[in-house]
Amino acid sequence: MKKLTLRNIMLCLALSFFASGAMANNNTLLDQTHAAKGLKCASCHGKAEIRQPVTMSKCVTCHNTQKLAAKTKNVKPTNPHENRHFGTETDCLKCHSVHQKSENYCGSCHLRFDFVVP
Repeated sequence: MKKLTLRNIMLCLALSFFASGAMANNNTLLDQTHAAKGLKCASCHGKAEIRQPVTMSKCVTCHNTQKLAAKTKNVKPTNPHENRHFGTETDCLKCHSVHQKSENYCGSCHLRFDFVVP
C-alpha cells in the first residue's frame, strides 16, 4: 500500500511540475494572438507609411477596461486590472507588450504579485 501511495504522490508532483511549466512558458506574443484573430498590423498601428506606436487609447477601442476588471476580479492576491494606484485605467503597455514578451509591472514593487501576463 505504501508503494502505491508514494507512486501516486510522485506522479502528482511530476504532473504539476510539467503543467505549471507549460502554463508559464506561453511564448505566443500578442501580435501573433491578434493576427490569429484576423487583425492586420494597420488595425493597431494605423495605415500611415510609418507605423504609429500602439497607445492605451487604441487598446481600449477593443478591450474595455471595466470588462477586463470584472473578468479578472477573482485573481489573487489582487485584481491586476483594478488596483489602488490607477483603478481600472492602468496603461495596458505597462504589462502587455505586443512584439516582445509581456512583463508583470506590479511585481517590480509587489513581490507576491506573481501574475502570468499574456
